[in-house]
Amino acid sequence: MGMYLILALVALLILGVSCLTAYLRTAARRARRRQAVAERLNAVVARAEQEARERKATAKASAALTAVLPAIKQDDQAPRSVA
Repeated sequence: MGMYLILALVALLILGVSCLTAYLRTAARRARRRQAVAERLNAVVARAEQEARERKATAKASAALTAVLPAIKQDDQAPRSVA
C-alpha cells in the first residue's frame, strides 16, 4: 500500500512539473510576442513623430517665404496691357 502511495505522489509531482514547464513556455512565448509588437509600435510612433516634425518644418518654411514674398493679389489690380 505504501509503495502505491509513493508512486502516486511521484506521478503527481511529475505531472505538476510538466504543467509548470508548459505554462512557463507559453508565458515566455507571449512575452516575446509582446516585445516584438512593442518594438514595431515604437518604430511606427518614431516615424510618425519624424513625419510630423518634417511637416511642421515645411509649413514654417512656407510661412517664412510667404512673409518675404507676399502673394500677388489678382483682384486688386487691373489687367496690364502690353504694347
